[in-house]
Amino acid sequence: MRRVALPLLLSAALAAPAPAMAEPDPGRPGDGGGATVVLRADHAAVGTDDRHIRLRAWDTSEQWRQGSLSGVKVREGRVVFDRAAATVTHAGRPYDRAQWTSPWASPGFAFDELIASWSALTNGNAFVEISVRGKGGGDTTSWDLLARWKSGHKHLERHSGADQPDDGTSVNVDTWVTGGLTSYQLRVSLLRRTGTTAKPSADLATAMASRIPASAGPTSEPGVAGGTVLAVPRFSQMTHEGHYPEWGGGGEAWCSPTSTSMVLGYYDALPDPQRYSWVPDDHVAPFVDHAARSTYDFAYDGTGNWPFNTAYAAPLAGKGFVTRLRSLREAEKLVKAGIPVVASIAFGPGELDGAPIGSSNGHLLVIVGFQEDGDVVVNDPAAATRKGVRRVYQRGQLERVWLEASGGLSYLIHDAEHPLPSPGKHSNW
Repeated sequence: MRRVALPLLLSAALAAPAPAMAEPDPGRPGDGGGATVVLRADHAAVGTDDRHIRLRAWDTSEQWRQGSLSGVKVREGRVVFDRAAATVTHAGRPYDRAQWTSPWASPGFAFDELIASWSALTNGNAFVEISVRGKGGGDTTSWDLLARWKSGHKHLERHSGADQPDDGTSVNVDTWVTGGLTSYQLRVSLLRRTGTTAKPSADLATAMASRIPASAGPTSEPGVAGGTVLAVPRFSQMTHEGHYPEWGGGGEAWCSPTSTSMVLGYYDALPDPQRYSWVPDDHVAPFVDHAARSTYDFAYDGTGNWPFNTAYAAPLAGKGFVTRLRSLREAEKLVKAGIPVVASIAFGPGELDGAPIGSSNGHLLVIVGFQEDGDVVVNDPAAATRKGVRRVYQRGQLERVWLEASGGLSYLIHDAEHPLPSPGKHSNW
């Protein structure tokens, strides 16, 4: 399972008083950490157009050059460590740092959450830091650290930023929470141990700013993907029960890396077996154990950090990032383009008919298709075996437990053969 981060109440200047909605009782957090119950402002309007979401991506050489370069070079769509712009200390050891800073970006509305994603290569004793700051009402916040991340398992225990609840902002695992800012800057720092020749680099950085209502509103009408079901392989997180307690222990804790692995399997992009040769031969789907190890957040104490999952998947598949979708109609556009959607949901007893578990305070599954009537075909990793992973959920039920729990939070992972469809008037991918 995965805790679902719900936005804090907006400031009075941004939202009129209204009933608030609490997330389900978290009980035992599924993949570690003690998520506290927080509230989302319940905006009066609940239509699709009232879901304010804007994603900004830096992906091409031209886009990277729009930012400020300090010790980095832009090469073939990547920012690459070139020279030390500064020397800093981490864990008592010196590291050379170079960094890229985005221009100020304004989503066009006052946002109360921001989630950053990235795709990076961190060879040797090197890692990346992701930081953000914002503006609102003329004031500029301090830089907040969102993550220290590396792809390997030596030299650094990857982790999300601490709470940092100064100047009206805070960090909730992978989510930057604000009282309602109007613009932001994203910073990607590339660090290598002083004296080494590592060349860390990044080929994608995204920032998804949002302000969304608490209610899902009316169920969306079926869209373009009726009758389309993608051939996504089925893996069960429960077959890993008891595996590697140091990385969450499998079972209910591994819905996120299991879902991510299903999508990678669909693209024939699972890691080379040599990368998980350390997993015992009797472990089913050993690449899921590898994914759990590679996505584990040592600060959050779990594998459910959203951008850690897409950062793991992106170099394998091609691209990957976290965003929010406004309804299942947008998920249908992606499925029609051949892109499965990993969705973050939470539900109580009786709220999701046919689910393999009775309730969850935070769970990830893969939307793989749609029936002709609009109901949703999913690969739900909470099934006890692979055979039971494929499920069909009622459209209205799944849409509600997705939009009201996580605001439509989704992983979009795709390869070159499956480019993102045009979002039309929307701006969330």
